[in-house]
Amino acid sequence: MIVAASAPLTVVAGGVTTSFAVTGSLGVPLGFLLIAVILTVFAVGYTAMGRFITNAGAFYAYVAQGLGRPLGVGGSLVALVAYNAMQVGIYGLFGFQLSAFIEAKTGFASPWWVWVLLCIVVVGVLGVNRVDLSAKVLGTLVALEFVAVILFDIVSFKTAPEGISTAALNPSALFGPALGIILVFGVAAFMGFESGAIYGEEAKDPKRTVPRATYLAVALIGLFYAFSAWAFSVGIGPSQIVAASQESGPDLMFVFMTDRTSVIISDIMSILFITSLFAALQAFHNAVARYLYSLGREGVVSHKFSHTSKAGAPWAGSVAQSVIALVIVVGFALAGDAFGGAEAMFGDSAFLFPVLTMFTWLTNTGAAGLVLLMSLTAFAVIGFFRKRPAKLSVWTTVIAPALSGVLLAAMFVAILANFPLMLGQKEPDLTTFLLPGLIIAAFVIGVVWALVLRAKSPKLYSQIGHGTEPGAYGTAMIDVVGVEEVGAP
Repeated sequence: MIVAASAPLTVVAGGVTTSFAVTGSLGVPLGFLLIAVILTVFAVGYTAMGRFITNAGAFYAYVAQGLGRPLGVGGSLVALVAYNAMQVGIYGLFGFQLSAFIEAKTGFASPWWVWVLLCIVVVGVLGVNRVDLSAKVLGTLVALEFVAVILFDIVSFKTAPEGISTAALNPSALFGPALGIILVFGVAAFMGFESGAIYGEEAKDPKRTVPRATYLAVALIGLFYAFSAWAFSVGIGPSQIVAASQESGPDLMFVFMTDRTSVIISDIMSILFITSLFAALQAFHNAVARYLYSLGREGVVSHKFSHTSKAGAPWAGSVAQSVIALVIVVGFALAGDAFGGAEAMFGDSAFLFPVLTMFTWLTNTGAAGLVLLMSLTAFAVIGFFRKRPAKLSVWTTVIAPALSGVLLAAMFVAILANFPLMLGQKEPDLTTFLLPGLIIAAFVIGVVWALVLRAKSPKLYSQIGHGTEPGAYGTAMIDVVGVEEVGAP
């Protein structure tokens, strides 16, 4: 689930080329390694805290128990906005890519939103079933993505117009003026990092498997992306990769493979690019559903969201996420198609409307929110172990969380500072401030709502962030079912 959310083929085809194009630097491969190191340091305290907390709300529960319930609720609303933004934003790119591919191969021109609406149904159906069904589907798709990218890497090294150059691995390429921008664009490739803890309640042995999955995923993602970004620079040529990325963007990989292999292989990779987006959609959908389940169980939002299907999946949260996606997609479709909004905004580039608005706006907003959440969670680790001393090292409980928290906070500030660049804007406009403002507003509203709950319902307030502990809402019902199943009176 963690790797599916990061969408390997999408990152290599789209994220790597975008980073090269926007930063104008060869330091992109080392940028992935540096982010992986930062997240590994973050994971030291994060996974240690996870041994004491198993909650589908993950970051929300961690912040609530480490920094206090008001900040926890604030973080939970940031998570809902961020994960929904990431998920719905990806729909824009998915619809555009699928529509464009079908038109290129068959001549049939179809609105991008038609395929998105169909995809929402499929994602929703998988979302209300057991998580292992989604895992099997996504596991297959992710495995095929890795095969496709590895094939591309092999062809790149075989082509190597300037030889097997290590120019992109020179530290001076990273540690220069473009360092901050490289990290800002690279961190989006690791979104979904929290997923391991989100599925803790559904794992057979979360105390062991969640830390293992978290470390394995960040190491695999970091090394794989760094190696593939280096391969990209070798295949195109270090002196040409920036200009080629600026000219062709995400199509560069597929154009390269068509020229060096065959149209069939390029088409297969294009299809896998689309399924890569689908895998990410499913992973983020599941994350939103489980957040709503956790919040509903504890009464932060309606208790109806705590309902699960016979298979154990949080169906109420899943349906709610599908409805949110449907409403937003319809809104963008009406703005872009029905009223000629795309032509008015982008002129000849109107066909890119779902990519330039829905995908770009929402995914960058989501990435900003998740980086903020990770920073809060890092500091929450320090607060948690200060209140609950454990036989763990100072490195685990203080130094590593503090270091990663400061670095992630700096990265969040860098994202806000470079937001116009991330949106492809020459000059700031309303969206420059409105979109990140949604993250800040969600956090403030959450804090205020927690204070209201403290005044109106102290008992409910006391359960915030403690949904799986004895006596919490929903736990007693689970216990009763368990007793009945073994035949006790």
